[in-house]
Amino acid sequence: MIVEKDISQLVVGSFVVKIIKQKGNYKLKSAGFVRDFHAIEELIHQGVKRVAIDTSRQFSEEKNNREKQAKEESLADNQPETHPESNVSQQQNKSAKSNQTAFQREVLVENFFQAKELFSEAKSVQAKVLDDIKQGRPIDAASVVEMTDKTIESIFENSDALSCVINIRHKDEYLLEHSISVSVIMTIFAKYLGFDVQTISDLAVGAFLHDVGKINVPMPILNKPGKLTEAEFEIIKSHVVHSANIVNETQGLSELSREVVANHHEKLNGNGYPKGKRAEQLSKYSRMIAICDIYDALSAERVYKKGIPQIRAFKVLREIATRGELDAELVDQFIKCMGVYPVGSLVRLTSNKLAIVEKVNQENPVKPLVRAFFSLQQNTFIEAKDIDLAEDKNQQIAQGVRADEFDLDMNKITEFLMMQG
Repeated sequence: MIVEKDISQLVVGSFVVKIIKQKGNYKLKSAGFVRDFHAIEELIHQGVKRVAIDTSRQFSEEKNNREKQAKEESLADNQPETHPESNVSQQQNKSAKSNQTAFQREVLVENFFQAKELFSEAKSVQAKVLDDIKQGRPIDAASVVEMTDKTIESIFENSDALSCVINIRHKDEYLLEHSISVSVIMTIFAKYLGFDVQTISDLAVGAFLHDVGKINVPMPILNKPGKLTEAEFEIIKSHVVHSANIVNETQGLSELSREVVANHHEKLNGNGYPKGKRAEQLSKYSRMIAICDIYDALSAERVYKKGIPQIRAFKVLREIATRGELDAELVDQFIKCMGVYPVGSLVRLTSNKLAIVEKVNQENPVKPLVRAFFSLQQNTFIEAKDIDLAEDKNQQIAQGVRADEFDLDMNKITEFLMMQG
């Protein structure tokens, strides 16, 4: 089976068929096995971003005739080759895996900073959109499409980096950051479900603009910490109508983008707003935006409330689905897509250390690759250490947590981890 992989996910033993995406003009000598860590390092050095691999080809199957095939299947000229032998020590295997993990993290760090710049650029575009609406100017749809296309490209290249970035939020900028994060999450979900690029683009644009009508809601009501009065809640709900009117008047937007905006608060049982639509009136796309919107709203911190850990947000989504408001099957697919412990989320380990999730384990979602960085016992940052929970039998995840539960800040955490390399 041929599958595409980000270069950061490439492992020794993979059979590379071809390069899918790169910054340079590097050409493979032929399809072949990744025989050692240096081969991966060379591909990254050459600017390779994404490759196609044949999962049916196993390096071990070629063991008996590898000397014959090595020449024609080598990934590059003068490439060092390390063949697996029966007497290779466990320590050598551990060292190779450690080197590979370190290099994958190095790629993630590079992508993280690029994603952070992208998120900042998206905030500028979103701020311009809201200011244009406030001043009575038309939205520049082209700039929104261009921005979301950049986001889509980044996610197709490596979704982990943006997944990390959307966990670094500023409670005073919720209106700006929420819509961008929902657009990112919607893109990741749509990609996971296998939609074509144009559909993903339309969904991302709709998610980016879904809350623009909130600019017409008075801030004291929008950020009210206590319970809303019935009249105030009606004003809050009016933002959907405002948003729909704005995008309907904006040229250059697709009908799908407009649908996403208009239906993001509708529920399958008719309890949503503004029109109280029911299941038969709501497409898969409308059901998806409802899930993405609620998920981000639950997990993000706002001026008047703290967010909740992602794993608890998943539980709430399932509870809402049980009430008949969300598509239960899509909720389960969404959780599988994001991972029980999403990349960039924080967890407390049974060793009483805090760790950040670096890579989702698709085979065993409760045992991801994490990086421990903080001792709760000593109440201090410690030397960052990668822990593959699928292999480490001495510790596991005790619970998903948020940084503010321990008076920590995600910005400072990520800065510390980036400095650690």
